[in-house]
Amino acid sequence: MLQLGQVAPDFEAETTQGRIRFHDWLGGSWGVLFSHPKDFTPVCTTELGMTARLKPEFEKRGVKVIGLSVDTLDRHAGWHADIAETQGVAVNFPMISDPDRTVANLYGMIHPEADPSVTVRTVFVIDPNRKIRLMLVYPPSAGRNFDEVLRVIDSLQTTDRHKVATPVNWQPGDRAIVLASLSDEQAKQQFPQGFTTEKPYLRWVELPKE
Repeated sequence: MLQLGQVAPDFEAETTQGRIRFHDWLGGSWGVLFSHPKDFTPVCTTELGMTARLKPEFEKRGVKVIGLSVDTLDRHAGWHADIAETQGVAVNFPMISDPDRTVANLYGMIHPEADPSVTVRTVFVIDPNRKIRLMLVYPPSAGRNFDEVLRVIDSLQTTDRHKVATPVNWQPGDRAIVLASLSDEQAKQQFPQGFTTEKPYLRWVELPKE
């Protein structure tokens, strides 16, 4: 099974925007890889439309998005036409064609007790070092929350940049938490703006506006 912090497996695949090698396609960007059971499914139709609509938000964060389905490119084309019609936005990111389920198996997306053509609906967030930083697994009936995916990407990028942690329901601009691994002296050096100690293990810091 894949684990957080592990290098995301590399692969070659055909997509709606040409053949790619995944690591080369990522380059120095963050990436979101998310799976779909198969084309022409209702919940995923809404998700693809929302992802296309949010493309500017992903780009603002330096994130490339790529989807995966176990269907073929010709079926992807027909599904994309339906998405544009029903969701009011064209799919503007690549979709992997994975009819032999090579990528789905590589990423552990095949549910062991389901129809073998049905992928687990997973979201992977991958950093510029190609390490997996987030895995979200959804049941078939629940649409994914891409606002939450963006929020976690904001948190990951903020914590990488400032060496902090973020509390429950954190949003950009909120105060952050000083890492428990830092002594007070180390924290004073790292955060010259100061920090507030609520408990010895719970110290709050306001981050510079970005």
